Amino acid sequence: KLTTRCIKWAIDQLRREHASIRGLARQLGVSWDAVWDQIRPVLEAKAADESRFAGVTTLGVDEHIWHHTFPHKGKGPKEFTGMVDLTKDDQGRLQARLLDLVPGRSGPVYGQWLQDRGPAFRHGIAIAPLDPFRGYKNAIDTHLEDAAGVLDHFHIIQLANKAVDEVRRRVQHETLGRRGRKGDPLYGILRVLRTGVERLRPKQWARLEAGIQADARHQEVLDAYLHAQNLRAAYRAKNTGNGRRKAQKILRTFYKSPIPEIARLGRTLRRWTNEFLAYFNTGRASNGGTEAINGLIELHRRVARGFRNPHNYRLRMLLIAGGLDHQPHP
Repeated sequence: KLTTRCIKWAIDQLRREHASIRGLARQLGVSWDAVWDQIRPVLEAKAADESRFAGVTTLGVDEHIWHHTFPHKGKGPKEFTGMVDLTKDDQGRLQARLLDLVPGRSGPVYGQWLQDRGPAFRHGIAIAPLDPFRGYKNAIDTHLEDAAGVLDHFHIIQLANKAVDEVRRRVQHETLGRRGRKGDPLYGILRVLRTGVERLRPKQWARLEAGIQADARHQEVLDAYLHAQNLRAAYRAKNTGNGRRKAQKILRTFYKSPIPEIARLGRTLRRWTNEFLAYFNTGRASNGGTEAINGLIELHRRVARGFRNPHNYRLRMLLIAGGLDHQPHP
């Protein structure tokens, strides 16, 4: 049996030093089970303490894959839905922390978790960043009536870049009848089209112009690129009022574009109008902290060489991502 001091040291090593249970067992000269059986009850008690949810006003949500085997192998769903506290402190600094993980990726899964937290928690949420997934939106609309859902700007820019790439590939097939190869004009500007216009160097501008001028039909690719840059400009505007006006213009024009991929992007943004514009009314709220937590989760999943038990997985990730901290908000 491990002493209380030893258990505290082991927990701190797991969280601060990215240690593994096997590594701790080797240092202590005991078995894996001996270490985990002593640590698990401490983590379970902390996870059951509802006071750790107090003071949360900004709640992010995202999913991640925790295993890559078939669900019928006994591990359950491949996805976990993670709820992340994105509340800023008095100095406006964000220290994201994982609040919980629940199996599955759907609106009912997220909605049930919100329902279980009680009315006091739900009424305290003012901002709810999310990725463009309809299931999470439905849960927010149903259970967080007073919260402003905010589309994560990173994923919107990603959708715009994807649309530009789809235009490039389509025009490539229309002009040459095959996929791009080294030496093809459009293939040669693939990376340039993924670069913000304000970051283009003179050589990149020259490559872009050469690639577009190689064929009159390539103009459609340039037009799509400029549409995506207009979307980026709305997010990059120093003044959120100017950014909102640019975003409103995008909502009025993109869906009318003669370029099918840009028109589809415009229709997507119109379906998420309130969440798209909320970015400019909520102090540029985003799901960036949630993505940072996902990166931390991936690190510890690699350290452990994967997990077999979803309960142990949840406890470990809550520990390393700060979810077990007691009343972090005064």
